[in-house]
Amino acid sequence: MELPQGAKPIGLKWVFKLKKNADRSINKYKARLVAKGYVQRHGIDFDEVFSLVARIKTVRFIIALAASNGWEVHHLDVKTSFLHGELKETIFVSQPERFTEKGSEGKVYKLNKALYGLRQAPRAWNNKLNKILGKLKFVKCSKEPSLYRKQEKVDLLLVAVYVDDLLVSGYSLKLINDFKKGMATKFEMSDLGLLTYYLGIEVIQHNGGIMLKQWRYAEKILDETKMSDCNAVHIPMDSGLKLSKAGTEKGSHDSETEKNIEPKEYRRSIGYLRYLPHTRPDLSYCVGVLSRYMQEPKEGHGVAMKQILRYLRGTTSYGLFFTRGDKSGLIGFSDNSHNVDEDDGRNTTGHIIYLDGSPITWCTQKQENVALSSCEAEFMAATEGAKQAIWLQELLGEVTGKACKKVRCSLTTNR
Repeated sequence: MELPQGAKPIGLKWVFKLKKNADRSINKYKARLVAKGYVQRHGIDFDEVFSLVARIKTVRFIIALAASNGWEVHHLDVKTSFLHGELKETIFVSQPERFTEKGSEGKVYKLNKALYGLRQAPRAWNNKLNKILGKLKFVKCSKEPSLYRKQEKVDLLLVAVYVDDLLVSGYSLKLINDFKKGMATKFEMSDLGLLTYYLGIEVIQHNGGIMLKQWRYAEKILDETKMSDCNAVHIPMDSGLKLSKAGTEKGSHDSETEKNIEPKEYRRSIGYLRYLPHTRPDLSYCVGVLSRYMQEPKEGHGVAMKQILRYLRGTTSYGLFFTRGDKSGLIGFSDNSHNVDEDDGRNTTGHIIYLDGSPITWCTQKQENVALSSCEAEFMAATEGAKQAIWLQELLGEVTGKACKKVRCSLTTNR
């Protein structure tokens, strides 16, 4: 159509991408026509932009629940998902370069459905998917909007949404297959079968339980940091090591003793390591501590970084194992370190919560306020752990449809 007076069209471009499998082999070649949505203005061209993304702790929650009950976890992918989203706004796009229609070079396209690249495309797709799941009698969990449940008598089916990736698990394999058939009538789907690879995490399902690990990603980190041939160590960080902006405890007395190191390489290594603790809680604390010094890293920070990489060299096969048949429920532990940070005196809070014997959520982070006593610091740590425990307790009760028992918590104190 002709471009209306006062309207501005959005440009288009082609985007090419190479999709790979867990073993780095080529899965497919993708080509998409994408809108240049960066020219859109909030409040004028679009309003809401977000799409549902299942948090990694939610994914671990589903896998732990599936493992303890002996369920299978399946993986579905919606092809060209954003193209299904129905637009509320009036949007015009120009004709693609070298694909203009002869005799109508000055005309534009008016979009009825979304294109990749539009700022409102994720939200439009989310609305579409929510309607379809509602028609299939799924109910969205109030405690986790990315999780849907369907109850048929005693049979339960769960669906976790990560934009266009769907994780499906439940009591009956028949329910899972019926769900796949129902979705196939609405969208063009890729049935990936049993979940084996998700967001860079390798998933191994067998009779004894479910294993999550990032072996190939760990090997990639060692290759990128040129530490593939280093000697392995048994601990990621020395006990009692105190770091500050000036470097190690020794360098804090005299800033001249430790020089700055290349910040770009340091930040790059931290960026690689930040994703690894999703299946490696043993790395959560040390990676979190080193993340505080990315502005001006010192030699002491670089030495601590290399120790983590040397520890990773000997533990690339480590991961999380979710056992079958365990019904121990929710158990949590919390702790804190009092007055450890040399720069601001704030404490580090840590907690971990298990579901049926498997860790599903953990955290090590600096407290927001300075505690005036070790007792106050312990209460801060216990409060953060209790927040997660209450959320998981209510989520578990909503998902299973049964009243959840009280979470058993333990406060570890190290004076």
